[in-house]
Amino acid sequence: MTSTTERTAAAPAVVDPGTIPPHVLRRVIDTALEEDAPWGDVTSETLIPADATATATLAAREPGVFAGGLVFAAVVRAVDPTVETVLHVPDGAPFAAGDVLATVSGSARAVLRAERVGLNLAQRMSGIATATAAYVQAVAGTRARVTDTRKTTPGLRALERYAVRCGGGHNHRSSLSDAVLAKDNHLAVLTAQGTSIGDAVAGARRRLGHTVHVEVEVDRLDQVEPVVAAGVDTIMLDNFTPEQLVEGVRIVAGRALVEASGGVSLTTVAAIAATGVDVVSVGALTHSARALDLGLDVVVTAGPGDATPAGA
Repeated sequence: MTSTTERTAAAPAVVDPGTIPPHVLRRVIDTALEEDAPWGDVTSETLIPADATATATLAAREPGVFAGGLVFAAVVRAVDPTVETVLHVPDGAPFAAGDVLATVSGSARAVLRAERVGLNLAQRMSGIATATAAYVQAVAGTRARVTDTRKTTPGLRALERYAVRCGGGHNHRSSLSDAVLAKDNHLAVLTAQGTSIGDAVAGARRRLGHTVHVEVEVDRLDQVEPVVAAGVDTIMLDNFTPEQLVEGVRIVAGRALVEASGGVSLTTVAAIAATGVDVVSVGALTHSARALDLGLDVVVTAGPGDATPAGA
């Protein structure tokens, strides 16, 4: 029995995005496949002979940055481990319209069964990687790194954050469990309780372990000094103008990382990054990225009794 293979072309990836936790990927794929065909693929099982084989190409219909090739291959493998997937473009690499990104060969029923789920994930992830790459290019030459946020599709966060890395971006905290990040609603509750921002942060520092990262969001310049003086690791300047960001960076004076957030778009990100901030977080990378146009097209088929695949 031939195992699924994932061979990558010689061209190096632009970035090394790392990996997606295997147990998370399995859960996503299993859920998606069950959703798409809870009682099997009625169309293929009715019309397509069980021993028919097919070769199909995953092709780009517009340019972009690839993400999700390994996920696409994992979807095919989950449907039928005897189907071969060959990746021609690595995750993190750019491609042009018309480029063949991957080739799938094996059971026709399995190829058709995996098609929609594999495409949905690869299109979504490639769209995020492509959008991220545009933001990263826009801030080139500054010290700022582009990061995502927690504004991700429920259940798909690990895949979408991987796609951000494919585009050359970075990840913010993965979940509420990873770090302290006091935002406006947290501060509103504290204020209602009569607790100042500085006192709250200082108290948290005393209770937390030394490895826990502490970040606080502020929306006024007068909040910057007391928050930084309380010992935060990062201060988030939310919806500041470029001029206010420059002043905020001056006040912080290297005592903490400075993150800019809010109102970030491709038209504003360069000016924001030029203020000297360390991080620009962009919710649009995941909550507004459109799926890239990729297609899976069958190019060779073989039915019962065929000695040679058509077109061979």
